[in-house]
Amino acid sequence: MTEKPDISAYRESAAYIRTAMDQAGFCGKPALAVILGSGLGSFAESEQVRRKTEIPYRDIPGFPTSTVSYQKGVLSVGDVDGKTVLFFNGRFHYYEGWEMWQTAYPIAVCHLLGVETMILTNAAGGICPERVKPGDIVCVTDHIKLCAESPVRGKNLPELGERFFDMQSVYNKGLIRTAHRLAQNLGFDVGEGVYAYMAGPQFETPAEIRMLRAVGADLVGMSTVAEVIEAAHCGMRVLCLSCVSNLAAGVTGEPMTEREVLETGKAIAGRFSALMGALIREI
Repeated sequence: MTEKPDISAYRESAAYIRTAMDQAGFCGKPALAVILGSGLGSFAESEQVRRKTEIPYRDIPGFPTSTVSYQKGVLSVGDVDGKTVLFFNGRFHYYEGWEMWQTAYPIAVCHLLGVETMILTNAAGGICPERVKPGDIVCVTDHIKLCAESPVRGKNLPELGERFFDMQSVYNKGLIRTAHRLAQNLGFDVGEGVYAYMAGPQFETPAEIRMLRAVGADLVGMSTVAEVIEAAHCGMRVLCLSCVSNLAAGVTGEPMTEREVLETGKAIAGRFSALMGALIREI
C-alpha cells in the first residue's frame, strides 16, 4: 500500500502547475476545473477552448499516470470566453491499482490552486431504462458507495479540510438547475439520477444490478465518487454529468463491452460540447 503523503506533496504538484500556467500567460486562479471521463475528452480539444497549453500528468510531481488506453493523460489549461479552465483529460481509477486517495489527488491539488467549482463527467451504465437510456446526459444528485475504502482515510490534512465533513450538499443544487436550464435553451433535456460506485474493472453481475436498483441507484460506474468525496472535504461545489453509455448487466441480456462507452461518447459529442461550453460561460 502506498502511504498517503503530507500536504507538501500536494503543494509541490500545485506549484508545478502554477508555474506552467504562468509561463503560458494564464494569470490568477482558475475559474473552475473539469474532469473529462471516458469518451468525453474531445471538448478540451475543441475550438471553444483557446490559448491552450498541455501538461502531461507524468511531468507533474506526485501525480499518478492514467493507464486507460483511450484517455490522454494530460492537464489542458485553456481560455473559454476569458475564463481560465483546467481540463483533466483522463482520470485515475481504483481498478488500475491506485490507492483511493490517489484517484482523488487532482481534486486536492485544484483546491490549492484556488479552484472552487468542479465539473466531473463520466460514462455510466443505466440501471433503470424507464428513467435513463443510452445517449442521455444525466445530472448526478447523490451517490451510493459500497466500497469501504475512502480517499480521506488516514491522517487528515487540515490544509484541505476538516476531519469529519458533510456530504449532503456537495452535488450542488444550483448548478444542477443551471444545467437543466442551459440544456433546454440548447434544445434538449438532461435527466437526474443517483450514481452507484463499483470498484471494477469487471462489469457488474445481473444480481448486483438488481441490488443497486433496489437501493435506489439509477446509474452505475467505476469512477468519480472518490473525487466527489475529496471535493466535499475541500468545501468545493460539484456538478457531475453522467453520459449513459449502455444499459447495465441483466437489463437487456446483451454482453457488456468497453466499445459501447466510446461509441456513445462520440454520438453525444455535439450535445455534450454545447452544454459544457454554456456551463463554463455561465458558472
